Amino acid sequence: MWSQRHGRLRPVGCGVEELRRRRREREAALRKARREQQLVSKRLLRDDAPEEADGGCVAPILGETEIQQFLRLSQRGTEEKERERALVTLRRGLQHPETQQTFIGLEGSMRTLVGLLTSNQALLQLEAARCLHELSHSEQSVVAEACLPATSYLLTYVSGHSSDLIELCLYTLGNLIVESEAVRRQLLPQGIVPALAACIQSPHLTVLEALGYALSQLLQAKEAPEKIIPSTSAGSSVLGSTLPQHMLQLLQPGPKLNPGVAVEFAWCLHYIICSQVNNALLITHGALSTLGLLLLDLAGAVQRSEDAGLELLVCPVLRCLSNLLTEAVVEAVGGQMQLRDERVVAALFILLQFFLQKQPSLLPEGLWLLNNLTANSPIFCTSLLSLDLIEPLLQLLPVSNVVSVLVLTVLCNVAEKGPAYCQHLWPGPLLPSLLETLAFSDTEVVGQSLELLQLLFLYRPEAAQDFLQQSGLQALERHEEEAQLQDRVHALQQTALHG
Repeated sequence: MWSQRHGRLRPVGCGVEELRRRRREREAALRKARREQQLVSKRLLRDDAPEEADGGCVAPILGETEIQQFLRLSQRGTEEKERERALVTLRRGLQHPETQQTFIGLEGSMRTLVGLLTSNQALLQLEAARCLHELSHSEQSVVAEACLPATSYLLTYVSGHSSDLIELCLYTLGNLIVESEAVRRQLLPQGIVPALAACIQSPHLTVLEALGYALSQLLQAKEAPEKIIPSTSAGSSVLGSTLPQHMLQLLQPGPKLNPGVAVEFAWCLHYIICSQVNNALLITHGALSTLGLLLLDLAGAVQRSEDAGLELLVCPVLRCLSNLLTEAVVEAVGGQMQLRDERVVAALFILLQFFLQKQPSLLPEGLWLLNNLTANSPIFCTSLLSLDLIEPLLQLLPVSNVVSVLVLTVLCNVAEKGPAYCQHLWPGPLLPSLLETLAFSDTEVVGQSLELLQLLFLYRPEAAQDFLQQSGLQALERHEEEAQLQDRVHALQQTALHG
């Protein structure tokens, strides 16, 4: 994921700016990679009645004749219950791809279903919406596009009064949005963004969670940075609406915070931030302070052993914070002031220990945030030292090569702040740890170790003597023949021997 740093290691006296340049290049590559990692998926909302689920009965695949029969019964049945049962059977049949293909190939089938969706009988309307929801879950884009005639009605009912129908319409729209550009082209001029903005004030948590899902699907569209997110016109785009403020309110820690809702909107915020359209606006709305407080709350949940499902929320929160901190506008709009609290560092280490024990895959996310916190801030580097967190950081080195590189990068951030910081790093447990990482076979880990040694030799010359006494030259000799490391190894050998 991290690109290899290029360029030779320059003489120690002029290496700091070169190290900073390389780090900026590497972080830019990482941000690009992470922006391209999206969570495109579909949701299936099923709430079959108990009698339907009994006995493990598998819904049959329906042919043309059966589909036509159930559509006719749903339209013209003598009793509403009979009409509803016909739609239930059709909906269960539509769980099969074969039935879906047959249905969309039948002339007038979608028109009939839309007619039932727009009827004035609530039960039939809800069941017709469930049929559309089954179709929306198809992996075939042709099925999604066959639902185009229904999308404007689904959008209309998002502003309705039935929370069950609103929830169903939102999940269905979310499924269709991600599958078909044609659906998005139709919904945008019809006002999907204002409709979602109005819906975010719903008192129903199930509606809010469904809304977050639909919005996250919309924000992942390839055209989102140009056509969906920008604040070019009030109300018709995401940043031009009230959505960002309401999203941040829903992420405020406290007794009203709902984990399911928070997860959906944290990912929404992540996609907006990754678009890099106008992150200054989010920062001025207090995004950094809200996310920082939420991070403290998540760390508190870990300490209280209330960590069930925690990783679902902590991952987007970490990514949001990390990405916002890379913005050039952070200092200009006072963004750093929103996070200038050593409790953030302490909370992050609580989460890192949790990840180490239960979710090692999330360690890089937490370390990336720590890197961005310490890259340009002496305050957070001081927090690392004053809270005695260097040794816990070093304990993460054996986890993986990716984790090792990030740990070493954070240590470089601290070391490049100058002699006073290096004095806290050396002597101490850092020397044996660096001798171990120099024995790694991974070129990137070794290269990052060399950069850290360069900074230490620059700001704390006696570190070179300690290094020599602990067989440091032998550790360097292992890498003399590696093309990517030769220049840096030779430079360090000369510095260690001659100062």
